Amino acid sequence: MSLDLDDLDRQLLRALSRDSTQSAGALGRKLGLSQPATWRRIRRMQEAGVIAGRRVIVDPEALGFGVTVFLGVKLAAKGRVSLEDFERAVTAIPEVQLVQHVLGLFDYRLRVTARDLPDFERVLRRRIMTLPGVGQVEANVLLSEERRPGPLG
Repeated sequence: MSLDLDDLDRQLLRALSRDSTQSAGALGRKLGLSQPATWRRIRRMQEAGVIAGRRVIVDPEALGFGVTVFLGVKLAAKGRVSLEDFERAVTAIPEVQLVQHVLGLFDYRLRVTARDLPDFERVLRRRIMTLPGVGQVEANVLLSEERRPGPLG
């Protein structure tokens, strides 16, 4: 469902992406809207699927996970192991934070967090490399992250 967003809707999305805990009243005051008008706009965007949910962002480093690695995974034999089997197995690994089925050199892109490089090596050897159908794997260690995703508008 497509929804036409005006400037106030986009401002509202930007404000919610910075802090989704703000009340409709507080958001409305910032944007010059009443609380009911702000709530109606939020509700309309939720019903249209523009706002898919609100979530807490946890800082992995604060929890002791100082290493993030992006893995490109190419399945060895797509015919023998179904994509669903691989996806089911890889999503059961707690250190794997994101699984993306992609088009290109690799079949999957994974975001893996670990306490340190030896911990990542353990996860790679004992969990990821033993998954059904895993062939080629390429690792890219995250050095820094400058921008977190926000609303497109």
